[in-house]
Amino acid sequence: MRSFFTSRFGTNPTVIARAPGRLEFIGNHLDYNGGPVLGAAIDKYVTVAVAPRSDRKISLVSQSMKGVVELNLDEVAPVTGENSWVNYPLGMFAVLRDAGMKVAHGFDLAVTNDLPMGAGLSSSAAIELATGYALSTLFGFKLDKKGMAEAGRKAENTFVGMPCGILDQGCSAFGKAEHLVYIDCENNAFSNVAMPAGTHFWVFNSQKKHALIDSFYSTRHKECTEAAAILKKRNPKLANLACATEAEVVAAREELGADRLHRALHVVRETARVHDSVEALKAGDTARLGRNLTASHGSSRDWFANSCAELDFLVAQVVNMPGVYGARLSGGGFGGAIMALTDASFTEASAARLVSDYELKFGHKPTIFHTKTGDGAGVVVA
Repeated sequence: MRSFFTSRFGTNPTVIARAPGRLEFIGNHLDYNGGPVLGAAIDKYVTVAVAPRSDRKISLVSQSMKGVVELNLDEVAPVTGENSWVNYPLGMFAVLRDAGMKVAHGFDLAVTNDLPMGAGLSSSAAIELATGYALSTLFGFKLDKKGMAEAGRKAENTFVGMPCGILDQGCSAFGKAEHLVYIDCENNAFSNVAMPAGTHFWVFNSQKKHALIDSFYSTRHKECTEAAAILKKRNPKLANLACATEAEVVAAREELGADRLHRALHVVRETARVHDSVEALKAGDTARLGRNLTASHGSSRDWFANSCAELDFLVAQVVNMPGVYGARLSGGGFGGAIMALTDASFTEASAARLVSDYELKFGHKPTIFHTKTGDGAGVVVA
C-alpha cells in the first residue's frame, strides 16, 4: 500500500486502515427483514490509505482500476459510469461528515485489496469500513464498532442506492478470528460465537458476476416489504417479517400471492435455521450445522429465487464430496460465490475435481480459495 500510494500521489500515507470481506454463513436476506444472521469476517482484506491535501479536493485511486478520480470537497455526489466504485468511499465520507466529522481540507485516498470483487464476499462493505476508519482517524472523529457498521450501511443505502441490511458491515466491523459474528438485525445487537475446531471454509467463485443494484435484489427487498405490510395488517403487533410464524404466512397466502408467499416462507424458515445453527455451534454438532447450510441453499434456490444454475451446480456437486458438511450460496445471490464448510480432509485436490466438473459444464473455471476467519476492521498505521 505504501508503495502504491507513493507512486500515485508522490507522498506517504498518513493513515492506513483495513477491513475484511465476509462470508454470509447462514441467514440469507434476513438482515433487512429484521432476522438473525451468522457471518464470518475472513482473512482477506481491503486496505485504504489516506493523506491530507492543502486544497479542498478529494483524489481517489484504486489498484484495480485505471486513472484518478478527483472531486471538489464541497460538491461530493454519486458518480456514474466506470468510476462508480468511488461511491463506496465517498458515501462513507459523506455519512461521517453529516454525523459531525469536521473536515477542513481535502485528502488523497488509495485502495488496494486481496479480496475478489463481485464474488459475494462484500468488497463494498470492506471499502466502506476501511475508509471509515482511515478518515475518522485522519480527521479526529470517534465512532465505536457499531457506529461504524451503521455508518457503512447508511452510506450504501443512501449514497450508493443499495437497500442492504447490516450483515455485511456488521461482520466486517465485529469479526473475530476463530469465531462467527451473530447479529440480531431487529435490534442491531452483535456478538461472537466460536467455530467448531477443525472446520474450514472453501469458497468457489462461479465467475458469474453479480451487480446487485442492477439485479433482482431491489425487487426481493420490495417483495419482502410488501409481505411484511400484509402480515402486519392481520397482526398489528408483528415487528417485522422475520418475526412471523409459518402458520401466519400460510394463512395469508391469498393476499400475498405466489411471489410474496415464497419470499416470506424463505424468511421465516431461514430464521428458524439460524437459531438452530447457533444451537448446533454451541453443541459442536457440525453435521447438523452442515444440513442447515445445504437446506438454506435449497430455500434460496426454490423459495427466494436468488440462485442461478452455476451456484446450484457447485452446491449439488460439493455436498456429495468427502469431508464436506454442507454448502450454500454466500451473499446476495444472482451470481457470485458458494461457501462449503469442510473438515481437514477436503484438500486442493478435492477442489480441483470440482473445478474440472464445473468447467466441463459451463466452459470456464471457477476460482477457488481456502480461507479462514479473520479479525475485524481497524487502523493499521496512524
